[in-house]
Amino acid sequence: MLNWKEDYALGIASIDEQHKKLFEIAGDIQELLNNQFITDKYDPIVAIIEELKSYTVEHFKDEEQFMMDNRYPKFLSHKAMHLDFVEKMNAIDLSQIDNEQNLYLKDILGFVLDWLVQHILVDDKQYTNPA
Repeated sequence: MLNWKEDYALGIASIDEQHKKLFEIAGDIQELLNNQFITDKYDPIVAIIEELKSYTVEHFKDEEQFMMDNRYPKFLSHKAMHLDFVEKMNAIDLSQIDNEQNLYLKDILGFVLDWLVQHILVDDKQYTNPA
């Protein structure tokens, strides 16, 4: 499990706090995955997915506003990455959750963590340290 590291900090307090929250949500996914006392995880999985969807939309709106306010030249391509993430989250087929719930959670966790780390360390760093 990846945890927030100072290496991920962009130096923009509000956005760094939002990124920390996204890592917390990923931690909730990991915690649910590792909880062997819950036999039917459908409702908690749906709740986490909904929280992740709504929180990322809020976060992306704030991040995009920051980029626009600072006239970031790659704003449109960055916004496209955000839209791609939202589309992938919206494409989650909730009817598939009942089959192999832990496998489903592992897939979601892997996707979210890979995307988060890649996006923060590569893509988001560009608008705070333009080359």
